Amino acid sequence: MFKLIRRGYKYVVAKLTGSFNEKADPKVQLEQAITEAREQDQRLRQQAANVIATQKQAELRVNSKIEELGKLNAQARQALLMAEDAKKKGDADASTRYSSAAESIATRLVQVEKDVESQKALVMQSTQASDQAKAAVRQNSMLLERKIAEKSKLLSQLEQAKMQEEMNKAMAQLNQTLGDDVPTFDEIKDKIETRYAKATATAELNSTSVDSSILEIEQATQDAEAQSRLSQLRSELGLDAAPAPAVIETAAIEAPKPTEG
Repeated sequence: MFKLIRRGYKYVVAKLTGSFNEKADPKVQLEQAITEAREQDQRLRQQAANVIATQKQAELRVNSKIEELGKLNAQARQALLMAEDAKKKGDADASTRYSSAAESIATRLVQVEKDVESQKALVMQSTQASDQAKAAVRQNSMLLERKIAEKSKLLSQLEQAKMQEEMNKAMAQLNQTLGDDVPTFDEIKDKIETRYAKATATAELNSTSVDSSILEIEQATQDAEAQSRLSQLRSELGLDAAPAPAVIETAAIEAPKPTEG
């Protein structure tokens, strides 16, 4: 019974999730994903900062112990020298006192040396953890930058997809009847093409009339005269030795006589 309930719950969740994803705005979901990635990056940076801080503290402690070790060494040497000097002077009490102090310092010295070795091991471990944390931050930062850069591309693709979907809808409606009393697009197209064909045919007929022919002849005469004049100028300037084309005499061109009825 419990398995059946759990299976039914998972089915309902999956169905609701699918319905939500279908209706959700991809642009909003993309913003949510980028926001979550930024928050994850901040959490990782905070954790890395704690690891690095631990490593820094370990370094400070080991440096402090090393400094204390140096002082103890110097004190132990001084105590031994003072004990030896008192012994030479015959001051047994002072020699014993300095020797006892040297022993106490030596005991502390041994303990500090052990602390230094322990702290060094801790520093090595914390340094390794710090390096791993820094590498994780760098890698996650690169992934975040890549996602942010890809965001613009995805948004552009989303806008293109929306535009293409609208164009597809428009193209699907072009050949559909707009209404009972409204012609289809193809019918309107045929009507316009028919009018265009008739208008073009009429223009072609008009262009072959007598008046248009006379205009063409006059234009050709003007062009020939201009070319002849240019050839004459070139010859005078010594630019062109070729003979100038003959000028078409306007008077030689007779207009077509109207047919007598």
